Amino acid sequence: MRTIEWKDNKVIFINQTKLPTKLEYITCANYECIAKAIEVLAIRGAPLIGVATAFGLALAAVKSKAKTKKQILSDLKKAAARLRNTRPTAVNLFWAVERILKKANPQPDVKSTVKAVVLEAQAMAEEDVQINKKIGEYGASLIKDSSTILTHCNAGALACVDYGTALGVIRAAWEQGKKIKVIADETRPLLQGARLTTWELKQLGIPVTLITDNMAAYVMSKGLVDCVIVGADRIASNGDVANKIGTYSVAVLAKQHKIPFYVAAPISTIDFEIKSGAEIPIEQRNPSEVTKTGNTKIAPDGINVFNFAFDVTPNELVSSIISERGIAKPPYKVSLGRWMQK
Repeated sequence: MRTIEWKDNKVIFINQTKLPTKLEYITCANYECIAKAIEVLAIRGAPLIGVATAFGLALAAVKSKAKTKKQILSDLKKAAARLRNTRPTAVNLFWAVERILKKANPQPDVKSTVKAVVLEAQAMAEEDVQINKKIGEYGASLIKDSSTILTHCNAGALACVDYGTALGVIRAAWEQGKKIKVIADETRPLLQGARLTTWELKQLGIPVTLITDNMAAYVMSKGLVDCVIVGADRIASNGDVANKIGTYSVAVLAKQHKIPFYVAAPISTIDFEIKSGAEIPIEQRNPSEVTKTGNTKIAPDGINVFNFAFDVTPNELVSSIISERGIAKPPYKVSLGRWMQK
C-alpha cells in the first residue's frame, strides 16, 4: 500500500482523517493543498510529512511560471516557507525542505531545476520504503517468538510512504514467521491507534487488541506486554525522543515493569543539531480536538485546554533506537554520534 504517490504532475494520497470507515484518496495539484493536508492531519507521520513536503515543493516547481533561475528559486522558497509553517515538531519536514532546495540551487536554468526537484522528491519516496524495510529487518532481531508488543499512536505504512517504522518492525517479525500479537493504545485525542494502527494490522492479518490509553499500566502489570515499540517525530542527539502525546507515560510504565522500550525511526528523524529534548518545539493544537469527539461536545464551553500534540521521552527510558543504520544502545551521545559521522 502506497500512502502517497506522484502521478501526472499531481500528488495522490490517502485521506487519513476518513479512516477506518472510508478509504478515500485526495489529489493535490499545488503546494497549498499539501500544506493544508498536513495541518488537518490528512497527511501525518514524520516520514510521510517529509516526503509530502518534498512533493509539495515539486508541485511548486512544476506550477511555477518562472522564466529565470532566480524566479523559480524564489517560488520554491515561498512554498518552503508555507510548508515549514504547517507543523513544528517533525524534523523530517525541515530535512525535506533543505534537501530539495540543496538539489535546486546548483541547477543552471528553470527546466533543469524543475526536473531535478521532481526527481529528488520521487527518489525520497522510494528511499523511504527501502529505509523502512531495513528498519524492520534490524528491529525484528529484538522481537522474540510469541511476543506481545504494545505500540502507541501509528507508526505504520500510513505514517510513511509504505511499510512503516515501528509497525515495520512488527511486520518484519511477522513475515519471519514469529507468532506475535500486538496491543494498540487508542491514542487520545485523535485516536490514531484505534483508527489507523488497528486498521493496518487487520489488513496484514496480525492479531491486535485495542486498549484505552489509561489501561496500559494494568495490562503491563498483568504480564501481558513483552516489549513496547513506538515511532518518533524528532530525536535529539542525546537520544531524547519526541513522539505522540502519551508516549512518555508509556515509557515510564515500561521502565517500572522492566519491559524493553524501543524506538524505530529513520536517520532523517534524528536532529543532530540539538543537544536534548528540551530544545524540541512541541506543537499545540486546537482545543476542540480535546473538547469534542467528532461533532459531539464532551466538555463545557469555555473550558481551558492543554492540547500538546507530542511529549518528550528522556533517553534513560529508551532501551534501543532502531534505524536503517542498525540498533543504537545507550549512551546515545556515542552511538548516535557514530551514525552522524557516517
